[in-house]
Amino acid sequence: MANILYDDSCDMVFLSGKTVAVLGYGSQGHAQAQNMRDSGVHVIIGLRPDSKSVTTAREDGFEVFDPGEASKRADVIQILAPDQIQPEIYEQSVAPHLTAGKALVFSHGFNIHYELIQPPKDVDVYMVAPKGPGHLVRRVYAEGGGVPALIAVHQDATGNARDRALAHASAVGAGRAGILETNFKNETETDLFGEQAVLCGGISNLILTGFETLTEAGYDPDIAYFECLHEVKLITDLIYEGGLERMRFSISDTAEYGDYVSGPRVIDASVKARMKQVLEDIQKDRGGKFAKNWVAEAKNGYPEFLRLREAGKKHPIEVVGKKLRGMMKFLKQK
Repeated sequence: MANILYDDSCDMVFLSGKTVAVLGYGSQGHAQAQNMRDSGVHVIIGLRPDSKSVTTAREDGFEVFDPGEASKRADVIQILAPDQIQPEIYEQSVAPHLTAGKALVFSHGFNIHYELIQPPKDVDVYMVAPKGPGHLVRRVYAEGGGVPALIAVHQDATGNARDRALAHASAVGAGRAGILETNFKNETETDLFGEQAVLCGGISNLILTGFETLTEAGYDPDIAYFECLHEVKLITDLIYEGGLERMRFSISDTAEYGDYVSGPRVIDASVKARMKQVLEDIQKDRGGKFAKNWVAEAKNGYPEFLRLREAGKKHPIEVVGKKLRGMMKFLKQK
């Protein structure tokens, strides 16, 4: 059972008087940087001069430097750029300024776990990974709450890496909700598996396949959209609030019975077997096939990635969805 820690286990003295450089100002970058600043941490932002985020970061009140200068000025360097470009940023802008005693921080273990970034032994390397998208990390913090986070220590050069990670997580707001300790291997492999098999790949393809099954059988695409996509939020909200039990309590008896007898016919043992294959492709000790393929895809200019993205945009469910969402006044108000 994971040990859950809160603010009373975190000592901000380990970030007191330190400068944290956040490299990147996207979803997680803007959220974590603002939360840390509002927690009393001195934060600067590292961005290329031509980045579209420079203006936004300055408007939010930050000093902005190119990534190399930010790394030079910082005691703690947090890389919050996309996984596939982190090694280049590290080699060009971080490594030359990563002197003994500094800390290198990640919010996903991809590049450390797959050894695409190999820091020197005289620096701390740790992870603070909020378990939510950036806009929620910021919004919930501003409302007085926090989003839970994972922490992990890959390298403890100073003897204070764990304490630094706890202070960092607290500054982001995670100590208000719960901080769980793990390691880079487990965070990376479970995160990738969850995204691919369930949260993104699994749900997306279940929705698409259900929509196709109904429309190919002659049912109205508008009705198929509502049944297979629109109502997903209603169900997942119930699951989020109280697990599968709450969802099953809230739906009709007919729906609950269908859940029990038909769900396993769709998600059967063969699906679990293929999930295991997905997991094996992710696991480093099984060869790390997924990571190798993704790195190669990025180096080649993303041909397959962009092709799949464009194909997804053209699927009939997206055409139907745009039309229907345009009629939903409550969505326009958001």
